[in-house]
Amino acid sequence: MWCIGLTVAIVLVVWVLAEMKTSRPDGDVMRVHPYRRLLAYIGPRRNESVVYFDSLVDVERLLAYLEKAEAKFGGHITHAVVAAGAVGLAENPPMNRFEKGGRLYQRRDRWLTFSMKRKKLDRKAKLSAVKLKMIDGETFEQLCGRINSNVKVERSGQQTAADKEFALFDALPRPVLKLAVRAAYVLDYFNLLPAFFIEGDAMFTSLFIANLGSLHMGAGYHHLYEWGTCPLFLMVGQVEERAMVVDGKVQARKILPLRYTYDERIDDGLNARFGIESVKRVLENPETELGCIAEDGSDVHPLGATPEPEVGQ
Repeated sequence: MWCIGLTVAIVLVVWVLAEMKTSRPDGDVMRVHPYRRLLAYIGPRRNESVVYFDSLVDVERLLAYLEKAEAKFGGHITHAVVAAGAVGLAENPPMNRFEKGGRLYQRRDRWLTFSMKRKKLDRKAKLSAVKLKMIDGETFEQLCGRINSNVKVERSGQQTAADKEFALFDALPRPVLKLAVRAAYVLDYFNLLPAFFIEGDAMFTSLFIANLGSLHMGAGYHHLYEWGTCPLFLMVGQVEERAMVVDGKVQARKILPLRYTYDERIDDGLNARFGIESVKRVLENPETELGCIAEDGSDVHPLGATPEPEVGQ
């Protein structure tokens, strides 16, 4: 009988110690208002706490800019949206948080994940997710170079680390796979997942971007995955011509529809709106915000940093 009591006592001690553990390799626990703390218990799942936002971006200037950027360093609309998302997170740190285990965490780094087809414009090709850490001081041209390098690897036909991981889990019998997934959820809840696991998983990210424009589809709203720590999902639609009021006159403009899915537990809607406006500003002012196309290099600057005018201007 004493063995049962000892086992129960050990389990209880382990559970208490696990509940007390607040440290994680990807974020720092925050002290928040009681109301926001209670949100994690009132709506314990992301899809119970979801908010949707629409944003219409005038991309007349962006399309003209990307013609030059593509010729110079292979910059496309996906690169621009990733860059705009990076700026939005940098300018609005409250959007770079996540909820885990009833606690709110400030993410230590800015990570962006975007989806792509393994073979361009091939409906049967597998989807792949590329996850990148945003680097302070990086220019748009440098970011495009990193994105293109990762896309090249994904489209090379070689088996990636993620492919090997999926193949391993897929080979497990169904009962074992269910237990393994459940165990991973429990470890994550108690902040026990190792750093290498978190860093290599595309769903442990600040923002997930899905660009459906190349598939000639409208932008829908995407659900938030319960797995991982992604609190923001951005669906990018196809550029379309719409009637818009510009300076009091109705004009036909090329518009890019963006649709956001957002976990309101990380912060209020006002800060979410600030982040969305940052993304819109970057995409509508690419020459200033992205730069890197002037022959003399005068427009090269870190993402999110507007170059200061020269003295006398």
